[in-house]
Amino acid sequence: MYENVQETVRFLKEKTGAKPRVGIILGSGLGNLGSHIEIESTINYSEIPHFPVSTVKGHKGRLIFGKLGGKDIVAMQGRFHYYEGWTMEQLTFPVRVLKFLGIELLVLSNAAGGMNPGFNIGDIMLINDQINLFPDNPLMGANDDRFGPRFPDMSEIYSKEIITKALLVAKENNIEVKEGVYVGTQGPTFETPAEYRYFRIIGGDAVGMSTVPEAIVARHMGLPCFAVSVITDLGIAGQVETVSHEEVLAAANAAEPKLTTIITGIIEKL
Repeated sequence: MYENVQETVRFLKEKTGAKPRVGIILGSGLGNLGSHIEIESTINYSEIPHFPVSTVKGHKGRLIFGKLGGKDIVAMQGRFHYYEGWTMEQLTFPVRVLKFLGIELLVLSNAAGGMNPGFNIGDIMLINDQINLFPDNPLMGANDDRFGPRFPDMSEIYSKEIITKALLVAKENNIEVKEGVYVGTQGPTFETPAEYRYFRIIGGDAVGMSTVPEAIVARHMGLPCFAVSVITDLGIAGQVETVSHEEVLAAANAAEPKLTTIITGIIEKL
């Protein structure tokens, strides 16, 4: 994998000449953040060596290089999921590429179902910890020390420093945000009422089908990570409702301007 990562990095550097400081992975319905980037170049995933290709509605499937908040950034407009059939190694491959492109911060976003009774649809939750319920781990197999240690410390998988900056940005812009624990599951089914109750009992505030593998790999490589969920549906006792992917996209799109303000503000403060 190391050689494949280096080949992909060389391709992107030759193609763009970019030296991004921040990498952003945009989740379901949140790809419109790309319209706020001062775009310098774009590359479709299908053109990039060893890159998977997005298959989920709402994920455009391209890499954007440009500026946001006055800083050089690279954004993945569309991510990869375990439920699409990719291996953990494949779906986290882009995170390793972004690290070797030189980014100093990885920003992740997702749409999630809320279990916390204090949450409402449209809320923004800053992720301060996670519970991995995927049936696999991206660090399985022989460890390559060129990426990171065999047993990485996970006591601060999401940067407390960046969370503090995000809270400040939210306060400055009168945006209400929540903090909480994100439960990662393989999908692609939405949760049953019993599963929502279980996830809440074990300490979860929101649940989704992404983010956890990328955050693990970022931590493995010593890459600071910040992640945020848009609460697009609820699984609170007495409030579990039917939900569709279209409804999730609509709720995520409605919250996108607030998310854009927060992420842009964080980057400005780096």
